[in-house]
Amino acid sequence: MRLLIKQRVFSWTDSYDVYDESGAAKYFVKAEFFALGHQIHVYDWRQREVGAIRQKLLTLMPQFEIEMHGVPQGEIQKKLTFFRPRYEVNFNGWHVEGDFLGWEYDVCNGRSTVVHITKELLHWGDTYVLDFANPADELMGLLLVIAIDAANCTNGQ
Repeated sequence: MRLLIKQRVFSWTDSYDVYDESGAAKYFVKAEFFALGHQIHVYDWRQREVGAIRQKLLTLMPQFEIEMHGVPQGEIQKKLTFFRPRYEVNFNGWHVEGDFLGWEYDVCNGRSTVVHITKELLHWGDTYVLDFANPADELMGLLLVIAIDAANCTNGQ
């Protein structure tokens, strides 16, 4: 199963449209305009909020809480490193590994890959492809990827 995330280029806030593999709109992602730190909301195609990512303030490195349907699910924090980005994930028992600078990485549960993320080049605005092993992990995987993107944006990447 696959999702395609496309950044809206002409928007006042971080906004993304998310499509399924047939090209049908599946989710919409929008950041709050006047919020302190990143406050990001994820809506389904019926415009119901299904998730949120909230940046914790007053932390040394970017740290985010992830909610699904109003219930806290976990956190992700960017770690201080010199060459490659690294994240500490306390979310659904998952961990993240791969090349974050090139946006080619995997979210894993133990040794099994839950979602593989790649960035497509030569598009107007950022475009990411998420390949899921299990469709049931779709929303949780999407929320984690958006939190990682927000952590990278917080550091000016």
